[in-house]
Amino acid sequence: LLFQILGAVILGFGIWILADKTSFIAVLQMSSPSLKTGAYVLIGVGALTMLMGFLGCLGAVNEIRCLLGLYFTCLMIILLTQVAAALVIYFHKETLKEELSGVVKGLIGTYDPADEDQRNLQDAWDYVQTQIACCGWTGAQDWEKNEILKNKSYTEYPCSCSNESKGSEEEGGFCSLDDPVNGTATYANWPVHEQGCMNGVEEWLKDNLGIILGVCTGVAVIELLGMILSISLCKNIHSEDYTKVPKS
Repeated sequence: LLFQILGAVILGFGIWILADKTSFIAVLQMSSPSLKTGAYVLIGVGALTMLMGFLGCLGAVNEIRCLLGLYFTCLMIILLTQVAAALVIYFHKETLKEELSGVVKGLIGTYDPADEDQRNLQDAWDYVQTQIACCGWTGAQDWEKNEILKNKSYTEYPCSCSNESKGSEEEGGFCSLDDPVNGTATYANWPVHEQGCMNGVEEWLKDNLGIILGVCTGVAVIELLGMILSISLCKNIHSEDYTKVPKS
């Protein structure tokens, strides 16, 4: 039952990644095929874990060695896959960081409040900037590459970056500067947050690193316990009796 619950959680997490349209995950999954692939992998692992939980229960209750052996093998494959994925992420974190930087900066450069085709993606990025209280990826200067702001001589700025009450009333789009100098300005004149979202995301990860590691360790421990229990049950079953397999 525990593994079926665990499988349901992993399956639900994968579905959430694909369905989420209002957070930083939405920016990634709509722009990066690798995250979509990861979400499908999570859905597959979750479904497999639920199936293995059922087979494990069936094998334990009916004392069927082949089912317990299959249960052990699948758990070992899942655990090794998780370890391999963690190592790949760790050793390629700089590459992933560069890919993410390119995705976000590309989104900022083409941001257009009038573009309905990109509405969900742009709303998700506005949500990120509002919630983390940040502006751009490395800073507000990233928004100077936006074509619309450039054509308006930077007399407008992204509302979701605002550190004032006026901008916070707007959920997205561009706000106008109150007093542009000679009809022109730079990002330094904008009333926006100084922190870039890259630093904000990194701080969030550091603050929640203990929880993330705890959850990952807990899942690994549960899987190891399942493997140990399945081996113990196999040893205690002295003879194979296929007559115990439930008949449909």
